[in-house]
Amino acid sequence: MKHLIRFFSAFFLTLVLVAAVGCASTQTQEGTGEYVDDSVITSKVKTAIFSEPSLSSAEINVETFKGVVQLSGFVNSRADINKAVAVARGVGGVKSVKNDMRLK
Repeated sequence: MKHLIRFFSAFFLTLVLVAAVGCASTQTQEGTGEYVDDSVITSKVKTAIFSEPSLSSAEINVETFKGVVQLSGFVNSRADINKAVAVARGVGGVKSVKNDMRLK
């Protein structure tokens, strides 16, 4: 009976460790927690950009990977690009902003 309990304990511990390693992040892949954090950051940046009156009609796409926000799409002026980058930088959790926006 003791051997059976030890076997199941070892098996359960191994299963937990494998699951934890499977959720870990690498340089090119996010962990589960980072994915959720990035989704929240993306939503906050999109909301902040949409709430900005001068940017609400712009076609700006937002993607986030490990706290780095990438802005892409089309805007009407250089001022709109600068404003969108400034708004994105002002959102909590944003480590840096990559600008890939283009003028219409």
